[in-house]
Amino acid sequence: MGTWKSRGLRGSVLEDVINYTIRHLREANLAVIQKVPTPITPIEIDKTTRHITLAYFDQKSTVDYLGVVQGIPICFDAKECASDTFPLQNIHPHQVAFMRDFEKQGGISFFILYFSARQEYYYLRFREMLQYWERREAGGRKSFTVSELDPAFFLVEKRNLIPLLTGVQRDLDGREN
Repeated sequence: MGTWKSRGLRGSVLEDVINYTIRHLREANLAVIQKVPTPITPIEIDKTTRHITLAYFDQKSTVDYLGVVQGIPICFDAKECASDTFPLQNIHPHQVAFMRDFEKQGGISFFILYFSARQEYYYLRFREMLQYWERREAGGRKSFTVSELDPAFFLVEKRNLIPLLTGVQRDLDGREN
């Protein structure tokens, strides 16, 4: 089991924007998406703030979010990156296996990447990520850069909302071609 030591609010901006977006989508009856809690067992709790300061993961987490968009099952994970290079070590083999199985069942799997230095969001299709993953497995680069990404899948935040459905629609359109 992995041990978790709190690193403050790492990734919370991305998660907050996604959570706000999925709340908006549900209220508009466009999608129902839920954050999947990561199961942990607390080891240490700060008595003054009642915050967990040390814990271990009960099991490997699959993805951050599961849901349905107009009858289409989706799953995705949110990842933040401070530079223009995304290290593939941030994606775990059990996540890839889950997403692969999810797609075999007719669902859509993807990642929402947030390049914080650029303040840009990217909808990383599962099949696109697999190309980088397989390149690494074949002895190639262990990362990919912003310049390798498809410009059509950058998502522009508007009123604190990430246009997730735009990414899903473009993903679907690409599957039909």
